[in-house]
Amino acid sequence: MTKLRVLQPGMLTSVQDRGRFGYQDQGVPPAGAMDEYALRAANALCGNSIDEGVLEFTMVGGSYEFVEGGGFALAGADMGARLNDHGLPLWQQCKAEAGERLTLGWAKRGCRLYLGITGGIDVPLVLGSRSTYLLGKFGGLHGRMLATGDELYSQLGQEKEEALGVFSPDWIPSYESSLTVRVILGPQQGCFTEKGIATFLENEYAITSQADRMGYRLEGQPIQIKGIADILTDGVPAGAVQVQSEGQPLLLLADRQTTGGYAKIACVIGADLWRLGQAKPGDLIHFQAVNLVEAQAAWRDLSELWNRWVRS
Repeated sequence: MTKLRVLQPGMLTSVQDRGRFGYQDQGVPPAGAMDEYALRAANALCGNSIDEGVLEFTMVGGSYEFVEGGGFALAGADMGARLNDHGLPLWQQCKAEAGERLTLGWAKRGCRLYLGITGGIDVPLVLGSRSTYLLGKFGGLHGRMLATGDELYSQLGQEKEEALGVFSPDWIPSYESSLTVRVILGPQQGCFTEKGIATFLENEYAITSQADRMGYRLEGQPIQIKGIADILTDGVPAGAVQVQSEGQPLLLLADRQTTGGYAKIACVIGADLWRLGQAKPGDLIHFQAVNLVEAQAAWRDLSELWNRWVRS
């Protein structure tokens, strides 16, 4: 059984899995990893199921001691990982001995890094998920981000004796400071003028300092609204792009509210959501409109890639 002790927890470190689904009608958002691609990769490299709990590090990782050793893998942003005095590769399985220390610095590119351990992190299931919902103060480890002195364990009986996993270079994403994400326009497309929609699609929007797991406030060319931005409150999916009265977009993510009263000009397609999890303040986002058939094809392509990881 792997045992990990927190020496310094970094900026925001929490336990996450794919999230809890089926409770938005009761006001509970899914939470879960901001970058599902890296989450799945960290678990696949450890021989875990895709939905095991991992640690999500944001911007800066901190330091940790393997009180009991075991297999682990890191996937996502490059935080200059070191095990004792030795550099560590990302996107492949590694092994730590008892007493070794894992050190993670500031993200050099991207924003979030994921640590999977063989067997998965053992914290209680809450509504079917191990994800931490920070605003609700439940899930993960006592419903909060990690703190110095916390200890985490792998699940009993889940250890695997598989060969070390290594990702193909073709599967490793690059994290750029300017990214294009695909969207489906709507559902309140009619609340915006034709000029407003063109402005949204033709310009880049910068992520402001008001960026967290709930969502990103964006800044750029104002989007022209017909009348007022307020609508009758309705459901908010992951990737929804709301527009406030001043014409600036608000991009809603993992810890978003379940309902909202601002008109939604578009929604980021499922196949591109993970890329937003690696974006940070100052990065630029360009939105590209696609139709439903194209969005479904993109999801099938991504799902097939994930399936290849498991088969290999």
